[in-house]
Amino acid sequence: MSPDFPRRLKDAGIQPSAQRLAVAEYVLSTDEHPSADQVLAKVQSRVPMLSRATVYNTLNLFVEKGLLRQLVLAEGKVVFDPKLERHHHFIDDDTGMIQDIPWEAVRVGDVSRLEGLEVTEYMVVMRGRRLGGPRKHAGKKR
Repeated sequence: MSPDFPRRLKDAGIQPSAQRLAVAEYVLSTDEHPSADQVLAKVQSRVPMLSRATVYNTLNLFVEKGLLRQLVLAEGKVVFDPKLERHHHFIDDDTGMIQDIPWEAVRVGDVSRLEGLEVTEYMVVMRGRRLGGPRKHAGKKR
């Protein structure tokens, strides 16, 4: 385990227990955007006694302390993102994979001109298919 994780948790005001460190080791270093159940499955393979409640509580604590972002990128699907700097997302309709898109790659109009709204944060979520990539629905009409 990286010695960085206990320090990161302590710096965020979190007491680093063995379970929290196991969750942190995966979720704070992944390029994926895992759901809580995906975090549970991944970490439980190394820490079999880890409970669902512990994972959910730990993820919520990490969000509360600013180590993770909780995102709802599709209806009813909550995922966690360790990348805290501003960026956008692309969801591949064929694979369901979520890809980070650099902030500067997408130009958005002036949100300060939205009358009656004070925008404090925004991101663009794009959906589509990778060109030349795998197609799980190939040959099927939608």
